[in-house]
Amino acid sequence: MNALAVVTGASSGIGYELAKVLADNAFDVVVVAEDEGIEDAAAQLRLRSGGVHVEPLRADLRGYEGVESVVARVRAMGRPVDVLAVNAGVGVGGDFVRDTSVDDNLEIVDLNVRSAVHLSHRLIGDMVDRKEGKVLFTSSVAATAPGPFHAVYAASKAFLASFAQGLREELRDNGVSVTTLMPGPTDTEFFDRAGMQDTKVATGDKDDPAQVAQQGFDALMKGDDHVVAGSLKNKVQAIAGKVAPDPVKAKMTRSMTEPGSAES
Repeated sequence: MNALAVVTGASSGIGYELAKVLADNAFDVVVVAEDEGIEDAAAQLRLRSGGVHVEPLRADLRGYEGVESVVARVRAMGRPVDVLAVNAGVGVGGDFVRDTSVDDNLEIVDLNVRSAVHLSHRLIGDMVDRKEGKVLFTSSVAATAPGPFHAVYAASKAFLASFAQGLREELRDNGVSVTTLMPGPTDTEFFDRAGMQDTKVATGDKDDPAQVAQQGFDALMKGDDHVVAGSLKNKVQAIAGKVAPDPVKAKMTRSMTEPGSAES
């Protein structure tokens, strides 16, 4: 029987590509997303991966019941989860006070942070009991610096990076590895959905989500603690994030994320 992977945020972008590379490597996959595109994504995965079971699940992970529905479906399969890819995330750009609502920002916290804690707590426990399993959290190079004009998003990714490393250390003697995937700007729908189309970061060069996913998968299989995926620029940014003072990093980030910066 094939090993089983669960991937959230899998209807498009990095999540879909993660599901694709897992299926290509003979994992059965439960693909989760809130939108109806998850059905089409599952159909495409089935077409390219003969002999692999792909199960789509629509669930709104921003709420408690949505996460619990994923846990219930997975447990009803009666199979252990070998890989958990916590990838679902959302962002919103603009001036925190003037351009974004409270609901916009709390949605980021609920999906990027709360659901990640909730789902991982439910499913990693079974891995610990078996002393076997691999977990991938999709963070971002945005985690390495304060993020003016997408402040809550950047903070949520910093949370995930810290959370993943903390779990990794806790679990290092339990047979469960935790890996953090840290992509830079990637050619997905993220910037359109976040309302950041007029920023320099949105109009600049972007990485291929298939390449990002492959690098994440390779690091996951090797049990690496993290991987900065994509271009050399991302790796340089991650290194700079370790040494530059926060005010300097915040000013540099502002030049890339401020509304209208694409024209400057």
